[in-house]
Parts: sequence; structure tokens; C-alpha cells
Amino acid sequence: MRIVTQNKLALRHMALLSTVLAVIPSYGWAAEKPQHVRKGKAHPLYTVPKSGAPAARHAPTRPMQPELMQVQGQRVSHGAQTVISQHVFTNAVAGTSVMKALQNVPGVLFQSDDAQGVDTGGVKLYIHGFSQNQIGFSLDGIPLGESVYRNYNGLNAVAALSSENVGHMEMSQGAGAVDMPSTNVLGGAIMISSSDPKDKFGGTLAATGGSNATTHAFIRIDSGKLNPTGTKFYVSYMRNDTKLWKGYGTQFFQQANLKLVQPIHNESSVSLLFDWADVQQFNYQSETLETVQKLGYGISNYYPNYRLAYNAAQGIYSHGEDTTSDPKDVSYYAGTTASRDLLGGLNFHLKLTDHLRWDSVVYGHNQKANTQWSDPWMASANGAPLSEIVKQPDIQRFGLTSSMTYDIGKHEIHGGIWYENNKYISNMYAYNDPLLADGQTLTPNPFRKWSDPFAKLWGQTYNTNTMQTYIEDTWRPVKNLSLHAGFKSMLSTTRVGQTGNYEPYTGTNALAGGVGLTTFGAFLPHFSGDWHFLTHHELYFDIAKNMRAYPESGYHLSASPFAVSQEAFDLSRSSVKPETSWAYSVGYRFTQRRVDFSVSAYRVNFSNRLGALVQGSQTNPQTTVLNLGGVTMNGVDAGLTLRPLRGLSIFNSISYNHSTYDNNITQQGTTYATKGKHVVNYPDLMYKATAEYTYKKASFNIDALYTSSRPFSYTNDTSLPSYWLVNFGARYNFGRIGRLENLTASFNVTNLTGSRYLIMTGDDGGNPLSGDYQSLVVGAPRQFFGGVKADF
Repeated sequence: MRIVTQNKLALRHMALLSTVLAVIPSYGWAAEKPQHVRKGKAHPLYTVPKSGAPAARHAPTRPMQPELMQVQGQRVSHGAQTVISQHVFTNAVAGTSVMKALQNVPGVLFQSDDAQGVDTGGVKLYIHGFSQNQIGFSLDGIPLGESVYRNYNGLNAVAALSSENVGHMEMSQGAGAVDMPSTNVLGGAIMISSSDPKDKFGGTLAATGGSNATTHAFIRIDSGKLNPTGTKFYVSYMRNDTKLWKGYGTQFFQQANLKLVQPIHNESSVSLLFDWADVQQFNYQSETLETVQKLGYGISNYYPNYRLAYNAAQGIYSHGEDTTSDPKDVSYYAGTTASRDLLGGLNFHLKLTDHLRWDSVVYGHNQKANTQWSDPWMASANGAPLSEIVKQPDIQRFGLTSSMTYDIGKHEIHGGIWYENNKYISNMYAYNDPLLADGQTLTPNPFRKWSDPFAKLWGQTYNTNTMQTYIEDTWRPVKNLSLHAGFKSMLSTTRVGQTGNYEPYTGTNALAGGVGLTTFGAFLPHFSGDWHFLTHHELYFDIAKNMRAYPESGYHLSASPFAVSQEAFDLSRSSVKPETSWAYSVGYRFTQRRVDFSVSAYRVNFSNRLGALVQGSQTNPQTTVLNLGGVTMNGVDAGLTLRPLRGLSIFNSISYNHSTYDNNITQQGTTYATKGKHVVNYPDLMYKATAEYTYKKASFNIDALYTSSRPFSYTNDTSLPSYWLVNFGARYNFGRIGRLENLTASFNVTNLTGSRYLIMTGDDGGNPLSGDYQSLVVGAPRQFFGGVKADF
């Protein structure tokens, strides 16, 4: 089964764009400035850190000049890094998430069902074939865990920091970094750095409105320096509210940030970061390929019409649901997400001597959440034909990182430790829906305060202790050559206990409980080299072995070895092993004032890949977590940047990835021919083009992204179609007006050509072995936004 769509208008636009656009990021080097920079010809988009600068996520944020994207080896231990500055958020729709800001980077696939990428249940990020749950995330050195929907060991990056407060982000593709505090780094790391408070009293005001009654407001107050020691802070509040673009409901998100910095002499500081996030979002309806084919892209939940949902649960349909093979699952009354997070971190950056630095972070995080959906298959205890299923997780974690950096001769030696304790409480309950009398109209609130469940469907409590240590050395034997070698050791132990099991719902007499698994990697090495030869040329390589600790989840919700019955856990215990990967990359760059060229190739050997396999009917699917064996991945990124005249940057990049399974899959005595089949959910080909032009006080940008088809099932008998996305933005800076500075008006159009496309494969229980499954959502349509922003 295959859906094929083609947007002819988009293709005509891209045929024109592809003849003129070119991109690849600029590049710098930690040990020496490139020759053209030392000669005073640095491009205005270029920033180069001081030699020997500590990792950005531990150090106070340095002012950065605006740039679109750049690749930078701030510390060779991180290999080649893409650095994303606040300028990217300036070009995007106000409130755009930190993950969506990565969408123009070669090798990155970002998809969302909303224009800003803030729907935590409707975004998907891949980097060189690795999903966002296999990528490390941190904020000012605070580990964010797996930045996914229903995060079990951290906080989704969308809710960790307001995008207006991002100073810059660093992304390491492929090999990651040995000092990244994360148990899930398999294919890269993303380090988010918050901006520092300003030295002078002032602030920022911003307001944006747009399609679907979108409103976005942001206010930040900077204290300026309060005393001779330089104490300063800022506090900010962000509010984002929008209606769903199909169906009914809203997606509300508010957030407060506080950052305080206390300098100590010239090169040391202590800083405090605090984040409070409140999310209340209606989720878009999950769909199958069949429902899209038969009912179109506009199908949505019944909310606020409770009567229609009530009837559908009794087999009385009104929207053609009965033309599909699974009419009850076509639409629910509602599906929602609500969460509140408190995150705080105390960051110490101390220069002890001219050659010795100490960086430490102490942090804590608490989350309480409700994820709800109306279930037409389970009647309420009061006789109503449907019920409310509510997952109510709770995260309580604390930890610390501490590292020392010592410069001696031509060596920079760096070592450290990370410890974290995480308690994850994962419970799911069933609540009564109201009975309806003839002619009665009700609109039950999906965000109501949940109390008095009629059943605890299941419950599991996880307790995880993680210890990670590392040591690395960067050696600069000769000018313009850096060699790096290091390794990390990881020990992560998880114990899980069953706290509830409603057998009529789970279909088993016992969940995995009273058991545990340990992930241990004593030697996970990382090697890299960076050689700048001649004036504008560079070669680099990067090699690393990484390991991912066993993921946690709730029953039947992910590819976690704990999210199964006790019987399934016992059967898989001997075969399930921690996921590991060997990542290799090599690249060449040419960097010149008007032209940049880059090409890089990578290979990944992925072992013990875990997969959640779905079998059975849609009405009673059975999920099994299996060791899928190995995956072999080969890929290449190439690009070209042109700056033909002042103010104009035109660029394009192309990425090719060939990933296949190394083994067939045997399930319940049946062998499925998956060996040599393409890995699900990630495209073979991506093309990205961007042009940005600044003329006096006005600036314009247009982005175009092509994503090829992606296999949906493990046997590759179903797939999702290719698509184009084109986005446009324009801004005008009025300068100073009264007490306002940098008063800027902006206008953005997302999905300019109105492409229709499907995203989010495999998020509701896994991908099917073959055929169809309800785990898709529709990408955001064309939308318009306008806003103003000013400093004071």
C-alpha cells in the first residue's frame, strides 16, 4: 500500500530555486583562527572562540555575532559541530521550538503538526538516521534526558527554555561527545546554552498573531549590573496560545525563566537557571494510511460534540467511519496533554589557576503530567459506552556533573563525572464519562481535575541510578593540527515494580515488576582529528562507540523491555541487550570569504537495536519488544555556500542516507524478510535550500526542504510519500522610536505552497511488521503570522 502525492506548484518553485540557491555552514577552529580570519577578512557571520575555551554548556555564554548556521570545533572532543545562534529564531515564527530551529541543517529531519513545533506530542526529530530518543540533550550542562513525548528521564527541550532566551545551540552529529551527560547518546548531541543577562537595565517585549487565532507574547526584564561585583539577572514570561488548525481545541503553553549570574573576578562565575513550564494541549488525531485514503486529511476528534463520540462508541457513525476497517478508532472524543515542570540548575565555572578550570552543575527536576484520550472500546463503570484513559506520570530526579580541565604544554586534559537518581512513576487510570439522556447535550472537559477512577489499569514505578565518568586529551603536536582521544564509562541500573494491573485491560496477569536491568559500558572510546592545511582547507575525522541505557516507559507505550508483561520480559531478558553503535565520519571543508564548500561521509554500525513490533488487530494490538539485530547505515552530506554580494547568502545542501537491517525478524514462529530492507521512518534523500537577503533595515528569507519517501513497515510494504516544504519570512527594523530600540515588524508564511504530508511514524506503540497502523498525523498546512518586537 502506498500513498503518492505531488505538489506541482511546489515543484515549479523548487525548479527555480535550485538553480540559484546554495548552502553549507562556515567553519572555525579552536586552536587557531583560519588564515582569512587572521588576515582581518572574517565574514560577519563568523565567530571563533578563544583558544582553549571550555565547553560552552559550562561556561558563561559569550556574545555571538548573528549567523545563520556555522560549523565550529569549539573543542575537538566534540568533533565538527553545527552552531545555531539566536539569529535563526529571528527568521522563524515567534515561539519556534529549539528543535525546529535545526530543520535547515544537513542530515537533520524535523517534522511537526504545528507551525511552531511546540506540540510536544506532534514533533519528530532525526539526525543522520537517529531518532530524538537516541540523541543527547542538555541545557547549560543540565541533562534533559530523552527529548520525546512522555519523557521519562528529563524534560522535552520545547519546555526547557523559551526560545527567545536561547543564546546558541551546538549540535554534534554522529559521534556525539564523551562528556555529554546522557544515557541515550547513540547518534549525536545537542547542547543548548541560555543567553546571559545584559549589563544594563532594560528588557524585551514581543507580540505575534496569526492563523488559527495564534497569539504569542513574550516579556523579559534584565536587571543590569546591580553592584560592583557584576551581579545581574533576568526574568521572563512567555505565553503561546493557538487553536487547532483542524477540528476544535486549543494548544496553550506558558513558561517563566529566571537566570542569575554572579561573576567571580574576570574568568569565573556562578549562575542559576530556573524554568517553569505549563502545557495544556489538545492533540491531533492519530491516523492510518487507510483513513487518510478514504476520509482525507481533515479527519479530527469529535470534541466538543460529545454526542457524536457517544454514538460512535455504540457503532452509530456520522462521518463515514464505517467505510474503514476500524471505524471506532477513526476518531475519539478528545486526546490531550497537560504537564507542569520545575527545572533548576546551579552552574559553577571556576578558573583555579592559569592552567586549571573546574566546571560543575547541580540540578533538580520535577514533572507532573496527564495524558488523556477517550476510549470507545472500554465502557465506563456507570454504563456510558466510552471512558477516559489517563496516564498520570511523575518524574523526580536530581543529579550533578563535575569536571576538571588542565592545560599542559600542547595538551588539554579533560575529565569528569556525572551522577543522577531518577524516580519515574508511571500509572494509568480509567475514569467515568457522563451518561447521556435523549436530547441531552454535554461537553465534558478533557482537562478536568481527575479523581475517583473506577480502575487502575496499570502502574509501574522505576528507580534509576546512573554514574558516568570520562577522560579525554586534546593534543596539538604542530600548528593547525588537533588530535583527540578519550573514553567514557557508563553504569545505569534500573529497578521496576508493578503497582497496579487491571487484567481485562492489559490482557496479562502480571506486568514486568520486581525486576531490573543494568547497562554497563566500561570503555566507550572517542577519537577525532582536525587538520587545517593551506589557507582555506580542512580535513577532519571522528570515530566513537556509544551505548544507550534501557529505556523506560509505561505498559505497551514504547520499545522498552519493561513496557511488557512479566512473561514477555522473562522471554526477552536473555536476548535483549543495550543498544550500541560505532559511528565513523570523515570530511573536507573549503572556507573562503565568498564561497564555502563541504562534503562529509559517515558510516554507522548499529547493534542490538530495540524495536516495538505491533501485531494483531487494531482493536487489540499486541506490542512486543525485540532485539532487531544490527543496522548498517551509510550516508553523505554535501553543500555549497555562495555570498555573491553584500547582504546576500544563498545556499543548498543535499543529504543521502542508506540504512538497512542486517537480520530477518522472527516473531511467534514466523520469519519476516527484513534483512536488507530500509530502516523505517527516515528518508534516503533530503534537499535543503535557503536564501537570505538584507538590504538596509529590511531582510528576507526563503527556505525550501525536500524529503523523500520513508518506509512505514519493517517489511517495507507500506511507505509514506515524499513532500516539499517552502517557508518565507520578512522583517523590517525601524530602529529607535521613543524609548523603544530595535523595533522590528515581522511577517512569516509557513508551508507556503500548501503541501499535504504525513509525519510522526511509529509513535503509538511502534511500527507494524507489515501493512498499516494508527501512528500517523498530518503535517501543518499553510499558515500566516505577523508580529512586533522591541527592546527597551
